Amino acid sequence: QKLDKLDKFDTIKNYALPDNFNGELRDYQKAGYDWLNFLKDFSFGGILADDMGLGKTVQALALLRNEINKYPKKTNLIVAPTSVVFNWTREIERFTPDITFLVHYGTRRSKDIRRLKKYPLILTTYGHLRRDINFLKEIPFNYVILDESQNIKNPQSETSKAVRLLDAGNRLALTGTPVENNTMDLWSQFAFINPGLLGDQNFFKEAFMRPIEKEQNVQVASSLKKLVFPFILRRTKEDVAKELPPKVESIVYSPMLDEQQKLYDKWRMSYRNSIMQEIESKGLNKSKFKVLEGLTKLRQIACHPELVDPKFIDTSGKFDALVEMVEEIISEKHKVLIFSQFVQMLQIIKRHLEGNNIIYSYLDGSTKNREEAVSRFQDDKDVRVFLISLKAGGTGLNLTAADYVIHYDPWWNPAVEMQATDRAYRIGQTRKVFAYKLISKDSVEEKIVKLQEHKKKLVNSLISTEEGFFKALSKEDILDLFE
Repeated sequence: QKLDKLDKFDTIKNYALPDNFNGELRDYQKAGYDWLNFLKDFSFGGILADDMGLGKTVQALALLRNEINKYPKKTNLIVAPTSVVFNWTREIERFTPDITFLVHYGTRRSKDIRRLKKYPLILTTYGHLRRDINFLKEIPFNYVILDESQNIKNPQSETSKAVRLLDAGNRLALTGTPVENNTMDLWSQFAFINPGLLGDQNFFKEAFMRPIEKEQNVQVASSLKKLVFPFILRRTKEDVAKELPPKVESIVYSPMLDEQQKLYDKWRMSYRNSIMQEIESKGLNKSKFKVLEGLTKLRQIACHPELVDPKFIDTSGKFDALVEMVEEIISEKHKVLIFSQFVQMLQIIKRHLEGNNIIYSYLDGSTKNREEAVSRFQDDKDVRVFLISLKAGGTGLNLTAADYVIHYDPWWNPAVEMQATDRAYRIGQTRKVFAYKLISKDSVEEKIVKLQEHKKKLVNSLISTEEGFFKALSKEDILDLFE
């Protein structure tokens, strides 16, 4: 029946968008939505592999909105890295606010299958899926969608094995990392989306992997490409440039990890108490050093606990998100600027890049030869990352080789961040620029972002100092930052 259907197939038809989807799709996103529906009609799984920033989430949500309209009683599952699960919740609230969903996350998550089945949509992380696979595999899902599916690129890993045990009517993978780079990554993702299509692992190794990787056999590579071509849709930023605005800005929210959260709460309580006492006894104005000291400490823990405790050996939620983003940007052959206001944070990032043999350029206040750092990044195609201290490099540099910008920590005044983003987005920039701001969820950073929105008017009059920002805050605002 499937083959019969395929015989009659000529082009992907136009599928109507659901009325209760809030938002417009760009033309290439609508084409993506049509392709996802085409896969469903023919019972195939697929990999949506658009470049980072092109809106894979939105295309998937349009599809899910349509599916949930048709089958409100069926449950769908999205699996994502911890660092991006909460971005999904924000996008759902924005584009499909009437989908009821459950975030299956944290120590108090439910193990009750009957309760889980009541939700049309469940979001969870790869770690939780791995730990809970013994009962998650009992739920018949309509769609299982893996976000950042490079997380299952190693077929032997516990995560890959768990994913393959899920009971799913339809399977999709989303990744910005081109799957063509390593043949085994490809097999592992196909073992999930279209089991059996590429044979078992041993067959695949003999028939494809060895000839392609060891013998550089062009014919075998080309026949593998033909085989997987219908199931992978990849558009690069360059392919769809005409449809993009010149600058796309977004915020990435990552939850803090357990040890990080403990440390954060400990300092938050201690500062909150001492600041309240100080405001009571000395008044608001005379307490500002204490407040700024407390805020700096909390912002540092939100970035990476090592900034306040050098002996801290764990990582941080936001740092994990950065690592994944950088990996993706580099694998797509793009260049990225990473700004932080903490030089020590740049050192931690530097250590990670060196440990992974990633070539980078670096600039902070103590850099003697700024021109050399800039020209290395601008002219050397192997230098894909530029670490810059916000205070040293936020203005005056021309870095048009970069088309991605990451602000590792938010600044009081968004105008300073905009100036930094504009290092890449300026005259001479021929590509579209994607800017990301990384925020630790439920931390003082998230509150700074909210305050920035409230204080827009003040901010627009270019308060670039902490002092200026501080003057705009009431006692309530301040205590709220330490809530």
